[in-house]
Parts: sequence; structure tokens; C-alpha cells
Amino acid sequence: MSPNSERERMLAGQYYRAADAQLTKERERAREITRLLNQTLETDYKERQRLLGELFGSLGRNVSVEPPFRCDYGNNIYIGSNVFINFDCVILDVCSVVIGDYCQIGPGVHIYSATHPLDPEERTRGLEYGKPIAIGQNVWIGGRAIINPGITIGNNVVIGSGSVLTKDIPNNVLVGGNPARIIKSL
Repeated sequence: MSPNSERERMLAGQYYRAADAQLTKERERAREITRLLNQTLETDYKERQRLLGELFGSLGRNVSVEPPFRCDYGNNIYIGSNVFINFDCVILDVCSVVIGDYCQIGPGVHIYSATHPLDPEERTRGLEYGKPIAIGQNVWIGGRAIINPGITIGNNVVIGSGSVLTKDIPNNVLVGGNPARIIKSL
């Protein structure tokens, strides 16, 4: 059965129109929550947790997100326990973004499940699509790394600062560079 709504098409990784009224309303909701999160006081831990719980699709225990933080929808982000997300993180979550337990995400990391057609005519018609991202457990992502659409990262991975991931990463490796490549096994 084919997805009917633009949201269903978006989550299925099919072409959809981001200008859809329902999707626009959901993005506005995420902008409101992230604005409130980004304006919290440094010591307002309970309010931050409340807002993160309202924003994300799921939220484990002992999760810390340092403002500023930005995302498209928020409710397509699923975060495990004992996760730290540093300043200036951006997650474009048009498809699911799953972050496993014990992950550390450095400052300025960008995670993009959103993408656009290569065909210029499809882009001018306002079509977009996405590919889900899965980040395993105990992953450390260095500052300013970029995770592109459709990437799966294994467990116990270290991603060097400034790396650009364009393909899946297996368990227990150090990767770095642009495009990122395996530097050594861990």
C-alpha cells in the first residue's frame, strides 16, 4: 500500500513536498521547542529534560543536549541513554535518526537524513526525500563531522573531527577525512 500523506511519504523515504501544511506545522512546533530549549538557563536541567522529552521521538536516561540545538521535526529522533550532544548540533530528521546508548557527539556536528533529487526538474517541483540514519552504541563523533543521509554507523566507532561520512561504517574502527575512510581498527 502506498503512503497517502506527505508525512507518510517523507518517513518512507519517498519523494514528498516539504511545503505541506501538516509538515510545516510540525516544523514550526520543533522550532518553538528548540527556541525554548536554546533559551534555558545553564542550571535549568529539569526544564531541558522536559523539552527534550517533548521534542524527541524517544529519549533515554541521562541525556544532555547543549544549546544551541536545531532540528527539522524532532519526533523522528530516537536517543538512547547516557548520550551527550555538544553545542551547535544540527539534525535534519525527515527520516528516522537513531542514536544509541553511550554516544558522544562533538560541537558543530551535523546529521542529515534529508536530501534532494539530483534531477533539477524534480527539485524545481519542490520534491525532497530522505534516508534514515542509525548510529550504534558507544560512538564518539568529533566536532564538525557531517553524517550524510542513509548512513549506518556501527558500535564502538570513533569519527575524527571534520570527517564527512558518505558510506556505512562497521563496528570498532576509527574513521577520518573527507570522504571519511577507515584509519584503523579499535
